[in-house]
Amino acid sequence: MQPFAYRKIHDVAAAIAQGAGEPNTVFLAGGTDLVQLLQDGIARPAGIVDISDLPFSSIATTIDGMRIGALAKLADVADHPQVRAHYPALATALGETASPMVRNMATTGGNLLQRTRCLYFRDGVSSCNKREPGSGCGALRGEDARAALFGASEACVATHASDLAVALLALDAEVLVAGPAGERSIPVERLHTLPGDTPWIDSDLEPGELISAIFVPRGAAGWAQAYAKLRHRASFEWPLVSAAVSLAVVDGMIEDARVALGGVAHKPWRAEDVETLLIGRELDPVLAREAGEAATEGARPLAGNAAKIPLLARVVSRALADAGGLP
Repeated sequence: MQPFAYRKIHDVAAAIAQGAGEPNTVFLAGGTDLVQLLQDGIARPAGIVDISDLPFSSIATTIDGMRIGALAKLADVADHPQVRAHYPALATALGETASPMVRNMATTGGNLLQRTRCLYFRDGVSSCNKREPGSGCGALRGEDARAALFGASEACVATHASDLAVALLALDAEVLVAGPAGERSIPVERLHTLPGDTPWIDSDLEPGELISAIFVPRGAAGWAQAYAKLRHRASFEWPLVSAAVSLAVVDGMIEDARVALGGVAHKPWRAEDVETLLIGRELDPVLAREAGEAATEGARPLAGNAAKIPLLARVVSRALADAGGLP
């Protein structure tokens, strides 16, 4: 592990100043992702600012939605009665994240900002543009079973691992950000980036900016919701493919829809064509299967990840069936 300067900050303004004022400085919250990267020698910051004591851990219902502090633990959010009652897709997604031990330590903000990666990012020796810009993408000519189906580039085919982010995308959530220029709000849909020619950039955050809270709008609370995930193991496993759906159903007809896919791109992937297909129709098993197939359109598989395509179709169909109470 490379030596670094450690500071624990109790004031928001001071934390922002430290993060913006010193090059190669990162924020530490729960540490479930960063500490592993430090131990593996992959993360090599010059400084770490510990923000775990900042006042960002509350979970509160507001007149227009729910505000979830960026330092709220995943387990606390998943078990919150208002989350379970009004945002079941979010509760399910969090309940299927990692393991109970990790969920008791990891924070919502940290989970959203975990590094997008594949096997080659973690091994420390293979070519990986995310770890060593300009070195190449090992997955393009190697193990690619988990590689992206959408939005990949010649520079990176890794997939984002967050269950939380996929559910929040389907719920039309926003992240509230504090930084040197003040506060701003970023739709979850725009928080993460596609790899392009700069795959080492994972998010839209500027130096010194940190997530203070997540806002989930009240409107989503009345929609039919579900989250479904396929993985190799029942616990402590990233999604092979996943889907979150949120449907506004009036008199049996779908008036509006949001469908988000996980494990298929460098960021949570919104399936707008599937949403268009669903709107104005009654949800039944036939439509659920049709929507699942539509979710795979435009997929660009590599040599070893084509098996994800039928799995994606099934997980989308399953999420829709669960949201609609279908068998």
